[in-house]
Amino acid sequence: MSSDGNKRQFWKRNAAKVPGSIQHVYGAQHPPFDPLLHANLIKAGNKPPPATPGKPKKATTFQEFESTTSDAWDVGDDDDELLAMAAQNLNIEVVMETANKVIENHSRQQERQRQDDTTELEQREEEEVAEDEEEDEEDEEDRVEEGDMTSPEVSLASQSSPYTDGRLVKSHSEAPIGSPKDVAGEPAALHRQRSLPHRPPLIPLVARMADQNTSGTLAMTEREASRLDKFRQLLAGPNTDLEELRKLSWSGIPRQVRPITWKLLSGYLPANAERRESVLQRKRQEYFGFIQQYYDSRNDEHHQDTYRQIHIDIPRMNPESLVLQPKVTEIHIDIPRTNPLIPLFQQASVQEIFERILFIWAIRHPASGYVQGINDLVTPFFVVFVFEYIEEEVENFDVSSLQEEALRNIEADSFWCMSKLLDGIQDNYTFAQPGIQRKVKVLEELVSRIDESVHRHMQHYEVEYLQFAFRWMNNLLMRELPLRCTIRLWDTYQAEPEGFSHFHLYVCAAFLVRWRKEILEEKDFQGLMILLQNLPTMHWGNEEVSVLLAEAYRLKFAFADAPNHYKR
Repeated sequence: MSSDGNKRQFWKRNAAKVPGSIQHVYGAQHPPFDPLLHANLIKAGNKPPPATPGKPKKATTFQEFESTTSDAWDVGDDDDELLAMAAQNLNIEVVMETANKVIENHSRQQERQRQDDTTELEQREEEEVAEDEEEDEEDEEDRVEEGDMTSPEVSLASQSSPYTDGRLVKSHSEAPIGSPKDVAGEPAALHRQRSLPHRPPLIPLVARMADQNTSGTLAMTEREASRLDKFRQLLAGPNTDLEELRKLSWSGIPRQVRPITWKLLSGYLPANAERRESVLQRKRQEYFGFIQQYYDSRNDEHHQDTYRQIHIDIPRMNPESLVLQPKVTEIHIDIPRTNPLIPLFQQASVQEIFERILFIWAIRHPASGYVQGINDLVTPFFVVFVFEYIEEEVENFDVSSLQEEALRNIEADSFWCMSKLLDGIQDNYTFAQPGIQRKVKVLEELVSRIDESVHRHMQHYEVEYLQFAFRWMNNLLMRELPLRCTIRLWDTYQAEPEGFSHFHLYVCAAFLVRWRKEILEEKDFQGLMILLQNLPTMHWGNEEVSVLLAEAYRLKFAFADAPNHYKR
């Protein structure tokens, strides 16, 4: 540094003369512009910019270099001093008084809003009580008129029995609804809470298992009852005709017989009825033998990454499990991504079942190991086999209410049926996933033949099929369809020869062309990718899936035995 007192320190000089010096941006990190506090900036801004010589003079000494050098970071030093002085001059009493006024005003507004809400609630409750009284009077009049036709014993039985006309009728309330006189001494809010029916958690449309094309009643149509009878007659024989069972199953399997039908079509159960029970016992014991032999090794160094990934891919796990097993790394990742909207899959016991199934499969298949996406393939089997033990809806069902033996059977059956499925598509999950790469390429060729406009439109905006269809092949469209539609789709896959490995390709082609109009309306890469990764299928049911399968069958009939049709 120079010892001359008249000179500035190194990199210090009048910042206003520095071309391109840094200026404050007001409104982001700084307060609004104040001319009084920033007068020097105004003066600096009014000065004309210094003339830039064509060739700058080269500094010959350190003093000349210092005299021609400025520090751009020094801009605003004087401004900061002025701001600090202004802050010191503020009267602390004024500040406190203003703050107290703000707090008082806020408290008054909150109290006023609370009073308004209470008044509105009381008015609504009075209206509801009045309506209930009117309905009770009307019902009483109707009962008086019909008193001669119905005896008291029959009336009481019809009210208390959970069965009506041979069908289960679910109660809309866990506690009887009392009259206003019974709860006159209770607070209005408590009366309203007890008078409302008990409602389970709201399930999003995409996560509901019931077919959206039906009315939701338990009554079956005549055609559905006839199909169910055909299935039962076929399954009741000593040796089930699997070919005939496949023909019946192609158009969908009734819920009542779906568990045993899936087990037969997947090859898990033999066609001979006498051997089925012994096979089930042997395979279930074999599975839990694997659990005893391998599951404790999940924390070993060479298995912990696999287990952590599975644990995260299954629906959201309790934080305690992550704390108790800090070394576990891979099974833990994929669990939250499996149907996170369905409460069934957020139960701890269900998550533990999924972890065991996926970990044992990964240990027994070292060629592929666990690959993200396999976790999705367990869920249809698990849901279908739960239906074997319950009658009600499965979305909110508490599996802990099942007997331990039933849960063990569901777990073992799900493992073996998933294993049978993956045996046919294991090249989808080996190193580099060659099966998926090959199928996506064939899908591209197929779409170019059946709908050239869609194909050229995606080519024009540089959309690669692998960017969206990889997930279609990896997860078998489970991320694109509601679970109820996946189960219906798998009815046909189970019935179709090589349904998961071959027929699925034509389903993907039909699925893509199904959105032809929406695809052609998108005019950029981003819009196309958002559409293809978020297709609006949440309202889909059996009808939409049946149409999709019919179109896929037509494509298979035209192209499956004529591969040269792919090429031009």
